[in-house]
Amino acid sequence: MPYRSSTAADATGALRTGSIGIIANPVSGKDIRRLVANAPSSTLQEKYTIVRRLVLGAAAAGAEQFWFLSEPHHICARATETLDLPGVRYDHVPIEHRFDESDTVRTVAALRELGCSVVVVLGGDGTSRAATLGWRDAPLIALSTGTNNVFPRFVEATVAGEAAGLVAAGRVGLDEVASTAKVVEVDVEGEGPDLALIDAVLVAERFVGSRALFDPAALRVAVLSRSEPASVGLSSLGGLVLPCGEDDEGGVVLRFAPPAEAERVIRAPMAPGWYAEVGLAETRHVADGEPVTVTGPGILAFDGERQRLLQPGQRATLTVRRAGPRVIDVARALHLAATRSVFLRQR
Repeated sequence: MPYRSSTAADATGALRTGSIGIIANPVSGKDIRRLVANAPSSTLQEKYTIVRRLVLGAAAAGAEQFWFLSEPHHICARATETLDLPGVRYDHVPIEHRFDESDTVRTVAALRELGCSVVVVLGGDGTSRAATLGWRDAPLIALSTGTNNVFPRFVEATVAGEAAGLVAAGRVGLDEVASTAKVVEVDVEGEGPDLALIDAVLVAERFVGSRALFDPAALRVAVLSRSEPASVGLSSLGGLVLPCGEDDEGGVVLRFAPPAEAERVIRAPMAPGWYAEVGLAETRHVADGEPVTVTGPGILAFDGERQRLLQPGQRATLTVRRAGPRVIDVARALHLAATRSVFLRQR
């Protein structure tokens, strides 16, 4: 297909600054939870139009360079192939395709090396987590196109692009409009570290299997960086009992019990339109930096997806810290730009 390509360096060999990376996950909003829940599907056509509006908004605010996730459906290339934006350059980050979340991890790590000013992620909690694995303190705008969307926001892509462009062009400072997100840091005994953005949970199952679906009766322990009543998934389950928002310090620990044996039972939306009853043995706040230890056997699931197997007796430490990506406040970025008359032209 027709596609304008650019290189990472200018004629002097210096890296271009003020660029924006766009991660459009082609499989977000299509996982197996749609077999039991009532979640909408996010189509490729919808993602094309989101990326197109993102680029138009960012270019209008001053962005000139875009780097795209390379993926088989060419979402970003198709979204921009008919755009006529003088001076605007596009390119894909070259990666070896593995067709799993590591494509996002490696792409975002490369965006850091390229000096990108902003990373925009289209997906759910899992896609944002993968981006964070690639660049822990990435300057991030996360847009909801997934199943469970606690971390990403429902924001019109045009204005999200404007905010990204304002930061990339230096018209508002990142420190003025971004705040550091909380994460759940995961330290598995004898293995490498990991993290979750919203929830890390021990599930009494023996196989990773279908990564995005597990039986609520198998829940054992969860550590939440955010327990939001107005959400779905583990965050909702905690939020309906003990709310803890993104601006609150620390997080929430949940210990589960079979509903027939538990003193407290909660009915919560575990996915869009899908409710389940869960027994609670303990619900408490956990301070920032306070470790919570869980012991196998079981599966550790992060942000709704099974990820790590714990052997019998193997321990993992889960700790909430404010040590995640720098999340850009879209509304604040636009407000600051307006007060500085960025959008006005004098005749």
